[in-house]
Amino acid sequence: MAAGKLNILNSNITPIEHWHLLNTEVNSVHSFLLEYYKLCRSGEKLIGCELATMLEMLIQDMQSEQYKFNLETPHKRIAFIEKNIKHFESPFAGKPFILTLEQKAITEAIFGFQIYDTEYNEWVRRFKEVLLLVARKNGKTPFVAALVLSEWFCGESGQKVMCASNDYEQASIVFDCINNFREESSPIEKVTRKNNLGIFFGNYKQRRKRGKFSKQNKGTIKKMSANTGAKEGRNLKLVIVDEVHEMKDRSTIMPLRSSLTTQKEPLFFEITTEGIVRDGYLDERLQEVRKVIRGELDRPRLLAWLYTQDSETEVWNDEQTWVKSNPHLGIIKKWSELRDLVENAKLSSSQRAFTLAKEFNIRQNSAAAWLEEKIIINEQTFKLEEFKNCWCIAFADLSETNDLAAITLMFIKPGSNIKYFHTMYFVTSVKAGDGQSTDSPTNPEKKDYNTWAAAGLCRIVPGSIIDDNVVADYLWELFQAYGIRPYKCGYDNWHAKEFAKITAKHFGENVLVKMPMDFNALNNPMRTLEEDLRAHLVNYQNNEICRWNFRNTAVQHNNIGWIRPIKIQGYIGNKIDGTLTKIGCYATLRQCKQEFLTKIGA
Repeated sequence: MAAGKLNILNSNITPIEHWHLLNTEVNSVHSFLLEYYKLCRSGEKLIGCELATMLEMLIQDMQSEQYKFNLETPHKRIAFIEKNIKHFESPFAGKPFILTLEQKAITEAIFGFQIYDTEYNEWVRRFKEVLLLVARKNGKTPFVAALVLSEWFCGESGQKVMCASNDYEQASIVFDCINNFREESSPIEKVTRKNNLGIFFGNYKQRRKRGKFSKQNKGTIKKMSANTGAKEGRNLKLVIVDEVHEMKDRSTIMPLRSSLTTQKEPLFFEITTEGIVRDGYLDERLQEVRKVIRGELDRPRLLAWLYTQDSETEVWNDEQTWVKSNPHLGIIKKWSELRDLVENAKLSSSQRAFTLAKEFNIRQNSAAAWLEEKIIINEQTFKLEEFKNCWCIAFADLSETNDLAAITLMFIKPGSNIKYFHTMYFVTSVKAGDGQSTDSPTNPEKKDYNTWAAAGLCRIVPGSIIDDNVVADYLWELFQAYGIRPYKCGYDNWHAKEFAKITAKHFGENVLVKMPMDFNALNNPMRTLEEDLRAHLVNYQNNEICRWNFRNTAVQHNNIGWIRPIKIQGYIGNKIDGTLTKIGCYATLRQCKQEFLTKIGA
């Protein structure tokens, strides 16, 4: 058998015997994929069941007449990377890019397998699609950038490469990584150039030069985002889509995939961590690839390399298993940093979901509640009379019809860290019904608002609309009855024009604080509320509606881990207005905390 060409046809030997056979017959060629498989099989390297299954499939495919396994092509790219590419970021800046065993195994899997194409009547690269799922900070972007640059140089002339992502900034990360590798390497930089349109072969200082590494080669590397127009009509050879977990649908993916259809050996890279966008493109994609791994779907030209945990339990109980989703833990990613994240996640429900998704590739259910029941339950109470003639922080969440309307007042006693919350809810008489039935199309949550109103927890507004002057009048009512005055009153601008006008008339325009209900405004306040609930520093008068609202609240994360409250999905009756007003109070207090504490003498 010729060196560099492996085509194992004997189906009677075991995968481990493949290893010995290859080392015996092809002593001049070493397979990193087989070495990695052997170490994983022996337990020396720990991997998840999904990757273990994929490795078994690849080893078995080496025996199949349907495929050939050629080490010359991947080893050429490995040698190019380690010889020509240098790191550019601390702490490895200036050092050669030495691929790990895992990275070499992936490279062999991508570029080593061949399949016979009946249209071209020749053997071509088997894998057209590659999905690499690995936890953050494991070097996936530099690795794929290095692979792309190596293919651009080692592959055929005229290759057009596109770096894509959900937004232009994210797409720039892969593109800039490729360009930084280019600039760090003198041999590569001498035969390439970059401008605002992309990266090209040829150097202006060598105008007369011809050949593969000159302007005669029309290969390009460019970038685009989901918002880029005119995605159609491209003739691409290689596409890298970064952080596909942020994509809500296939609108960016499909034009790029169709642009590869004219190529004999196209390559479509998807690199990502688990996401927090539910029912988005990644969820659909992972369902497909997991069917392939389970043998339920035949996709011979799809390579799914998934670094995943086998359970959430092992994350909390055995830190040695963390390498299943973090293959470069201790090499690129620090153990101490990951330990700190896990410890914080144990103490914070809002941090828990993001950590499990991004650090361990464990999909999070958006229907999961934000707070544990033991945190919500709090039988402490107080009476408004205790805060006669006191200043407070207020926040109003207004609504016209279906949702509740609510206003919460936050009090702080001098010398105390406890936050005292008084919340009043407002509901229409149409929604509340006649008190005899809670099974009404206008009351999908099936709550007896009349009983709650009798207990003084909510007020029933005649008709089908809650005018925002009703909420403003309640604030004025408390001032007249108890002398309670808002130092600042936050509000969401939605349906709040009349509320703002009346409140400004009663208490002055400087009292009002318009608060956007976005990640930037609500991230820290929501985390602080959870911390105070855990520390038993919140007294919400043991209000049953507040307790119900807490149970209905879930967490929404953005791509950098910031949070805001959302309703638990799947049921229209999950009201969270009371939770929103309490978080809103924290957000409003955050803007004037020192002044407010001075005002109350704290």
